[in-house]
Amino acid sequence: MKTSLWMAGCGAALVLGSAPLHAETLRDALIAAYQTNPTLNAARAQQRATDEGVPIALADGRPSSQVQAQYSENFLNPANAFTAPSRSVAGTISMDVPIYSGGSVRNAIKASKTRVEAGQADLRGTEASVFSNVVAAYMDVIRDEAIVGLQRQNVEVLDINLQASSDRFEIGDLTRTDVAQSEARLAIARSDLQTAEANLIRSKETYIQLVGRAPEALEPPPPLPNLPDAPDAAVATALDSNPDLEAARERVKAAEFDVKSARGARLPRVGLFSQGNYQNFLGTLGSTLIQGNFVQQQSSASAGVQLTVPVYQGGRPGAQIRRAQAVSGQAMEQEIAVERGVIAQVRAAYASFNASLQVIESSQRAVEANTLALEGVRAENSVGNRTILDILDAERELLNAQVQLVTARRNAYVAGFTLLAAMGRAEARDLGLDGGLLYDPEINYERVRDKIMDFDSDKDPVAQSTRTVDSPAQNAALIGPPNQ
Repeated sequence: MKTSLWMAGCGAALVLGSAPLHAETLRDALIAAYQTNPTLNAARAQQRATDEGVPIALADGRPSSQVQAQYSENFLNPANAFTAPSRSVAGTISMDVPIYSGGSVRNAIKASKTRVEAGQADLRGTEASVFSNVVAAYMDVIRDEAIVGLQRQNVEVLDINLQASSDRFEIGDLTRTDVAQSEARLAIARSDLQTAEANLIRSKETYIQLVGRAPEALEPPPPLPNLPDAPDAAVATALDSNPDLEAARERVKAAEFDVKSARGARLPRVGLFSQGNYQNFLGTLGSTLIQGNFVQQQSSASAGVQLTVPVYQGGRPGAQIRRAQAVSGQAMEQEIAVERGVIAQVRAAYASFNASLQVIESSQRAVEANTLALEGVRAENSVGNRTILDILDAERELLNAQVQLVTARRNAYVAGFTLLAAMGRAEARDLGLDGGLLYDPEINYERVRDKIMDFDSDKDPVAQSTRTVDSPAQNAALIGPPNQ
């Protein structure tokens, strides 16, 4: 049994801050996206359409029946056709029962069923992709809020520094150069703040796009479980469970069935048939020149076995077989391409995750060291051993280290989740999104697979996703706790 991502416990290595009361969790965001994201809902609808390929293929192997009716008026009859009727009504009913079709129908059914399995794997892949995007958006909001908070604090500190430098310049303790340096750093800090606020707004809007609602105060994410200890182990799991790779493999099988189905067009076909005909001349059959009673209605019926042996079809079967073979070759190459991509994605995500962990450790040390350095520079400046520029540089280095730490925490979590997704471990059931809300594509497939009624259809579809047109434009106001 797979371990749920949302484990109990708060000892996460990647926690970015203390959680506020009544905050929104990452699980809340994923559930909202699972229920209302249009990309995911569209993929489910696409899978329902793929499900219908099976009953369509099955229909080719089932009996078919049709009724024809005809009414005709003979406006001009041949001169010597003395008994030709002036009008008639005719009806025909027929039934055909396919017995053997060279394997075309059987293999087409197998291909359709295999494509259903491929589509279900695709749907799992779409879930993982949407969840990965939601996690990234969630972490982006947390990161950008933290950076905006740091930048605002930096502006406040530099503004105080500028006031202090101006005051000391007035009494002759500093030069105009010191004031100018303080003014320059404050201007740059305000510019950086504007950029950080714009990034925060962009992250919030992306969050709305994916989740369907504006972010509230976001809690730190839970720890990521069962991350592999080595890239080879991660690749092995991905090769076995990655949904995109599973879908590609199923498409290879479906394409092989298509080739067999195309070959069946060259083989004989056997079927049963029955037909009944009725015709009524509406009293117009006969002539005054010819004596006798004419039967004004007639009927006939027949039944039998029909054998059809293709002799020459203009080269169509050969072309269809070659096309199916080419598509099969394409599917094989695409499987290899997907496999390469999965391997590269897993290894890259693993490397990125580990690198981010190391950056977190280094950045944490840098923050601690720069904090002590700033305190020392300020103390040394008070006795004349350090300049204002030294203080400004120390403050800048501390800010850079803090921003790098926040960014590394975000990158580590996103890379870890991306790694789980590539391994096939970031789908709805893996994430514990239970409680009766999980969408099971197998239910619809079982519902429609054996339907045989021509007049059976579903209700007209209604959009399930929520619209965001009424959501307000986001701003750079912080929604989380100050220490996030």
